[in-house]
Amino acid sequence: MKKYKRLLLRYLLLVSLACVVLSLLVVVPFRWVNPPLTMVMADRWIAEEDEFYLHHDWLDWHLMPKQAALAVVTSEDQRFPLHQGFDVDAIVKAVKQANKSGQLRGASTISQQVAKNMYLWTGRSWLRKGLEVWFTLLIELTWSKQRILEVYMNIAEWGDGVFGIEAASRYHFGIAAGQLNPMQTALLASTLPSPLKYDPARPANHLIERARWNLEQQRKLGGVQWLKPLEN
Repeated sequence: MKKYKRLLLRYLLLVSLACVVLSLLVVVPFRWVNPPLTMVMADRWIAEEDEFYLHHDWLDWHLMPKQAALAVVTSEDQRFPLHQGFDVDAIVKAVKQANKSGQLRGASTISQQVAKNMYLWTGRSWLRKGLEVWFTLLIELTWSKQRILEVYMNIAEWGDGVFGIEAASRYHFGIAAGQLNPMQTALLASTLPSPLKYDPARPANHLIERARWNLEQQRKLGGVQWLKPLEN
């Protein structure tokens, strides 16, 4: 019996080690290599019944308008420079609100959203949540904050088949991302995390108010200089 227990333990250790090595192999290279496709892109393509058009143009960090990056961080994760992948305060707040309302609001950080979009399927389950935590930890350990934000800005969804700030700018406003004005970047950022629900080019009053709030928050944070500590 002890022999079988030792064999089982050895087998479990080998499987665990193999999972860790495999995870590192699919995470670490993207610290330097730009991902050509993500799981969310693949999921949208598979789910699309009609012909699917993927709008995706990678924009390197040094070419990316920092106003757009600031707008996204302001909208999605203002504690991004401070946390290690998980915003504990936001999670606690979301749980407290869920206890009152019966509905659980999302408290995902930008790092978590990168993990979900890059490696996982859509939907909700404990298995997917566990894998999200695992990949978020690996990303935070092996990538810089600048790289995490650069990847997010390039893989975030901004419409049906529209991924990344460059494609979003051209699709919604007909201009390159570098030509966006502050209000346009705030409108794009304010559509997250429900990009299929809002149209930044023809914004409803609610979206305009969110964009104005975003601009005010950017000012309070100190503008684009606030992003400087993230840069390599």
